[in-house]
Amino acid sequence: MEFSRPLVRGILVRRYKRFLADVMLEDGGAVTAHCANPGAMLGLADPGMAVWLEPVDDPQRKLRYSWRLVELEGGRFAGIDTALPNRIVAEALAAGAIPDLAGYASVRPEVRYGTGSRVDFLLTAPDRPPAYVEVKNVHLRREGAWAEFPDCVTARGAKHLRELAAVVAAGYRAVMLYVIQRDDCDAFRLAADLDPAYARAFAAAREAGVEAIAHATRITRTGIRLDRAVPVSGPQPGGR
Repeated sequence: MEFSRPLVRGILVRRYKRFLADVMLEDGGAVTAHCANPGAMLGLADPGMAVWLEPVDDPQRKLRYSWRLVELEGGRFAGIDTALPNRIVAEALAAGAIPDLAGYASVRPEVRYGTGSRVDFLLTAPDRPPAYVEVKNVHLRREGAWAEFPDCVTARGAKHLRELAAVVAAGYRAVMLYVIQRDDCDAFRLAADLDPAYARAFAAAREAGVEAIAHATRITRTGIRLDRAVPVSGPQPGGR
């Protein structure tokens, strides 16, 4: 997934109303950027952090910049746009770059299922049951090299887990794919202290047969690509 235009660097002044961020650019200009992230963004929205914005060339858009990256220590990055993981996964599926999801003849995005929901991807092939794949953005890191999800309470996320469990009960395959949108993590686990209800829903979904996989990403100032699979820690089938 390549950014449409070269990113510009700035310093975060403040993030507010969830979807707005004031940024001071390196040339001294002050801009308000769109922040495509409804979450808490713990550790990624502190004033004074270096951020990277993508200029927007769309006369219909009120805001002329979109916030894409946060600069981390050591020249690494975290992506904050929660809409990007689906694009990243779509490219990886087309390239056969996700071994756990390879070999399907058809990939359809945004297919209705459950109760008023749309699964991110439905994979089908003549010789196997359909696979329902939900994608979640991950960018929380609090300890060591652990990526964690969620960073705040997500009732919608718990609902998706219950609906995936129902998919398995109907005889299909269900996969939760966690995309780690930062390049300083080596493993994934649940932030059960931040959302105990999600952790319980995850445990129940795993018990029902829902698969959970996580992939790192490779992030540069020009784009983001899905990288290697990383270990998933958390409740396992049978409560282990």
